[in-house]
Amino acid sequence: MLNFIYNTPTKVVFGRGAEAQAGAELKARGATRVLLHFGGGSVRRSGLLDKVEASLREAGLSYVELGGVAPNPKLSLVREGIETCKREKVDFVLAVGGGSVIDSAKAIAHGYAEGRDPWEYISGGEPPKKTTPFGTVLTLAAAGSEMSNSCVITDEVTHLKRGLTTELNRPLVSFLNPENTFTVSKFQTGCGIVDTMMHTMERYFTPDTDTDLTDRLAEGLLVAVRDAGRIAIAHPEDYEARATLMWASSLSHNTLTGCGHNHTFTVHKLEHDFSGLHDHIAHGAGLSVLFPAWAKAVYRQDVRKFAQLAVRVWGCEMDFDHPERTALQGIRAMQAYFGEIGMPVTMGGLGITPADYEDVVNLTTANGTKCAPSCYGEMDKARILEIYRIAEQPV
Repeated sequence: MLNFIYNTPTKVVFGRGAEAQAGAELKARGATRVLLHFGGGSVRRSGLLDKVEASLREAGLSYVELGGVAPNPKLSLVREGIETCKREKVDFVLAVGGGSVIDSAKAIAHGYAEGRDPWEYISGGEPPKKTTPFGTVLTLAAAGSEMSNSCVITDEVTHLKRGLTTELNRPLVSFLNPENTFTVSKFQTGCGIVDTMMHTMERYFTPDTDTDLTDRLAEGLLVAVRDAGRIAIAHPEDYEARATLMWASSLSHNTLTGCGHNHTFTVHKLEHDFSGLHDHIAHGAGLSVLFPAWAKAVYRQDVRKFAQLAVRVWGCEMDFDHPERTALQGIRAMQAYFGEIGMPVTMGGLGITPADYEDVVNLTTANGTKCAPSCYGEMDKARILEIYRIAEQPV
């Protein structure tokens, strides 16, 4: 097991009615004027935003609203949010929504505190050294941004979708009420299931030293998500299933399932350029296509680990004479599960054709001049194009 630092400073308020505690919790952290950041009208129509606002008023806090966050959150709205914070003299940012809203709020909080353009540090410049206090009211079990140290923003002008990893990204407090996910569509529920699984699997598949305890924590989470996912798709208002998915999304990306590993998040990096260039592609849907294809391309370099997952998570029988067959069987079982919950499993299912490949791979590789991060061999332009071609047909 490699050395690691495990730091999860986010306070989680979990369960029915959790959002009603927002005002008291924010006031205890010194908030006086809050930026409420959200997406479309669903949080208003559902009554959730009204509940949060009532909680803030009850605590004596004032607030200003900024809606409009779209999937693959945009740099232009982050900049608008920073200007709003300056004008309104905000001292706390509260995201009410899913991962896109939370990531946008994180970037606003950093940019407001730093006094510089957020793309400067999101695109790889000097990282931020300070932030504005922020928290979340979660409405979608998927990205895990409510506890994670990462955020991802898209520059809609260049179509570059890039992530920022820093401990400043961890919210002070997150309010998690599974009931707020009851109305999430089957497609978005499926996207969230995939994203949660991928945050765990991207940490799981790393060729490093023995990490049996971390592996079993990851495998237990994956099994729980697998089973709860089937229930939530069939019965959207099953509280226990939704609660499992919501808590799993947090644990999958707060670094718990990666302790002792040296991960690179290769497939996430590949997918970011698909959804950055093609805004109609949901992140989870892109991962459901690319991850099985990537797995088929690399599994022979780590047959033991791929076979282990096949047996422990996907219920495959171990072929001790030919473990590579078990490994491949597990990849196919994973892909079949994605299809079962309504996710696309081929490039065609994403609306992507071979004519699109060159534009996407050139974003990832800077026109073929660099490789994507990888722990299973060099991930250059030719290798990435091979993965695209594998993804044209079911594994």
